[in-house]
Amino acid sequence: MIEVDGSHHSGSGTIVRQAVAFSALTGRAVHIVNARVRRPKPGLRPQHIRVVEAICQLVGGRAEGLGEGSRELVFRPGTDQGGRRYCWDIGSAGSTTMLALAVLPVLAFRRAPTSVEIRGGLFQDCAPSVFHLQQVMLPLLRLMGLEAEVAMGRPGYVPRGEGILHLTVRRLRQPLRSLSLEEPGAIRRIWGIALSSHLQERRVSHRMAEAAKQALGGAGYRAEIEEQNDADSLQPGAALAVFADLEGAARLGADQAGALRRPAEAIGKHVATQLLEDLHSGATLDRFAADQIIPFAALAAGESCFAIPTVTEHVITSAWLAKMFLGAEVRTDRRLSISGVGFHPMPDDSP
Repeated sequence: MIEVDGSHHSGSGTIVRQAVAFSALTGRAVHIVNARVRRPKPGLRPQHIRVVEAICQLVGGRAEGLGEGSRELVFRPGTDQGGRRYCWDIGSAGSTTMLALAVLPVLAFRRAPTSVEIRGGLFQDCAPSVFHLQQVMLPLLRLMGLEAEVAMGRPGYVPRGEGILHLTVRRLRQPLRSLSLEEPGAIRRIWGIALSSHLQERRVSHRMAEAAKQALGGAGYRAEIEEQNDADSLQPGAALAVFADLEGAARLGADQAGALRRPAEAIGKHVATQLLEDLHSGATLDRFAADQIIPFAALAAGESCFAIPTVTEHVITSAWLAKMFLGAEVRTDRRLSISGVGFHPMPDDSP
């Protein structure tokens, strides 16, 4: 059994999610202590519990200590259960995209393709938006050979959640390929999506988009931002995502969700500023993709190399777990290098 101290490095739910996913893939049980002990609300929250339950369902695993507020957890993986369709409801505004990223490597290495519906929050602080998952992470993973699609069935915001995310993953038939994006190419296009729900009269989508375009224009860049006004969400809310496409397949993204007393103009300026900071750093991955890519690159065959804006605690955490579970070497400075182990998919059960 692998022992993991959840207070190390980021001290976040990332440790729980990635450790349990790696445990399911490698077949090695894991004992996590001090789960999220450094967070304002320590211990497991509904979104972390749902990740463990989902992975249990996929691999016939067993979990002990799985309760809200629990700081200690034991997960014992079983074997692939063979199901092809699942529906997981977080039951709060907890992040559906975090759940999707946690189960994605497990789904990719299963014996069959899988379709999942996940209910909860799609836009909130401290979690990737569905736009970033859809437009940044999944295109990167396709370059590595992982075919997955994400669609937004319904937006979901804090505090109610109740959004719907659809995830479809095709099984891998060979190890993931390594990927190198070491030098940023010239900027080809800057574009984005400004979404608001039940806020059209206040012109929130337009105001976010205009503020972002003004900030980007001040730096010499022209942006095309699509304004979307939604009426399907069960509550008002907003989110802005802006992307920069570079020559040579790199795409950087930045986003922010709406929040109480957070003006639309502040969101637009914040997102534009964040994107500009990552662009000016010479990065080929944005600050969010930098840590999210590590588990996949660690599973891939060969060395993956990227330029990253900064070495965050989440990057250090992901590198630590990849070494612990897989033996993958991860080197970080302003370059991120991951020596993947060439993890093999399960044999195909189909006739």
